[in-house]
Parts: sequence; C-alpha cells; structure tokens
Amino acid sequence: MTTVHDLRRVDDEAFRRLLDRNAIWKRMVAVGDRLPVQPLYEVDLGPIHLDRLLDTGPLVLVFIRYAGSPWCEDLLRAYAAELEPALTDLGAHLVAVSPQAPGRLAGLKHRDDLPFLVASDPRHVLIDALRIGFSSPGADKPLGTGRSVLPFSSVVVTDRTGLVRFADIRPNWLDPLPAGRIVEAVRGLRVASMP
Repeated sequence: MTTVHDLRRVDDEAFRRLLDRNAIWKRMVAVGDRLPVQPLYEVDLGPIHLDRLLDTGPLVLVFIRYAGSPWCEDLLRAYAAELEPALTDLGAHLVAVSPQAPGRLAGLKHRDDLPFLVASDPRHVLIDALRIGFSSPGADKPLGTGRSVLPFSSVVVTDRTGLVRFADIRPNWLDPLPAGRIVEAVRGLRVASMP
C-alpha cells in the first residue's frame, strides 16, 4: 500500500530532479562564497548590519518562510531550545531571516519568546543575493509585502570574515537541518582558525 510518506518522497524526488535539470542548485550560495553585506530589519532593533555582527562572532542565518507557517514556527522553537544555547557558548550569532513584513514576524518572536534575532528581508535582497529564493504565487498575502518570493529551507554559516563555510539548502520544509549539524559546522570554524 502506498502511504502519504511514499507520495511525499516521490514528489520530493521529482521536485529535486526538476531543480537539478534547471541547474538551480549550482547557482545557490555555496561554501567559499562571500556573504553579501545587506542590511536587514530586526523586529525589535530595527535595521541591523550583518558585517557588524561579524565583528563579534560567526554568523548562522536560518531562512524561514513566514510567521504562521507551522513548519517554520516549529523549527524556530526547536532551534531556540537546542541550537541557540550552543551557539551562544561558541560565540556565534543566530539570525532567523524571512521575507515577511517585520510587524508580522514580531508576533512570532514575542509569542514564542525567541532568544535570537528575527529579521525581515521584505524586498528579498539578501535572499536574492544568495540565490535561494523562488516565486510562490499567493505568498504575498501572508508575507504582507506585496511580493511573492520565498526562500528555500536554508541555513548559511559564515566565519567572522563573512566567508561562507557551510550552506544547506533543502526543497522540503518537512525535513529541516538538525541543530547538531549546525553546531558541528560552527565548531569546525574554531578548529580551522587555530594555528
């Protein structure tokens, strides 16, 4: 008997083949790329500059769709419990980035008392620069920005110079990157910087 899981796997594989055929994965952010210096709008602090965060530690960017997405909200709650404390111990910054309007993201941050930065990229400038966005008709309604571009499920880790040292982009929001893999990537930065 075919299960929902089987159908999802088949759909994911077909989607991945389509993306591979279009060579989209080869254009996305990759290890060795330089993080573009783009300001974001943090829901409590206002404009933030990623290069200033890099002055004090490595950067972990987690791209989500929007507040109201159960997968994204579950992921951020899990990362708040499992990832953020470990990153703080390692001196790294965690920033959740969404193309959603800041006012809508603020509710998510405050409701779940998220202990990390939650930033809006409403014109998807950073998302476009990293080449991780895709057009999603109808997304303009939950985003509240008049735009319909969403990011793929993505995690980007940079060292303090802004060099991308780890990038994970997934077509399926139901299969998020485990927090432990991100912690390993950040720990690897410390090992790489030791003489």
